[in-house]
Amino acid sequence: MERQPHIAVVDDHRDIRQLVCRYLREQGYRVSEADSAVSLERLMLQATPDLIVLDIMMPGEDGLSLCRRLRASGEIPIILLTALTEDVDRIAGLELGADDYLPKPFNPRELLARIRAVLRRAGGASPSRYVPRARQFKFDRWTFDVGRRELIGKDNVAVPLSTAEFRLLSVLIESPRHVLTRDQLLDLTAGKDTAEVFDRAIDNLVSRLRRKIEVDPRNPKLIRTHYGGGYSFAADVEAV
Repeated sequence: MERQPHIAVVDDHRDIRQLVCRYLREQGYRVSEADSAVSLERLMLQATPDLIVLDIMMPGEDGLSLCRRLRASGEIPIILLTALTEDVDRIAGLELGADDYLPKPFNPRELLARIRAVLRRAGGASPSRYVPRARQFKFDRWTFDVGRRELIGKDNVAVPLSTAEFRLLSVLIESPRHVLTRDQLLDLTAGKDTAEVFDRAIDNLVSRLRRKIEVDPRNPKLIRTHYGGGYSFAADVEAV
């Protein structure tokens, strides 16, 4: 069975985002949605889309800035959605690496046609896995460098993490004090190249990570167990 293309729709306007997502799903695409650069980045830690539909005007990091970073990280096709009428703004998006743009308001059928055209030009090749911008998070006595995939202690010694351990810690840090079920953790940590998570239970993966970050793994303070529920990250997290 042919794999369905995966489209990520990024727009802070909920009504527009959900309308586009619903229409694309009806056309047979796999669709993920995000309302900001941060939520897209979180999504892309788990699965790299085949194409991104990206709104320019968003709070926080805008679409042009995000487009620049995405293009520096790989060759994922990007279609910009813009309410801007000035040609210079549209040209700026194309110069930053966008593959196409569509002014708002637009007909979903036209967006579909542009998506199909961009995917054809891309040749259907799988995009390179997204590498997030270098960001650091501090918690307890640790510094977690996402860009370098390093966990550094107060003694400045890096603790090696397996791919599965890195993804698990990334997911937990992104949702501190939020209980995630085992099924959710399995879905969020299982990437295309991570058979390891399927071969071992999430409980074993959590135990391995605890042995690396907890003072006493038998009495964990950072990764809490919620019996019948799952796990949560109990530490205060500071993004730096």
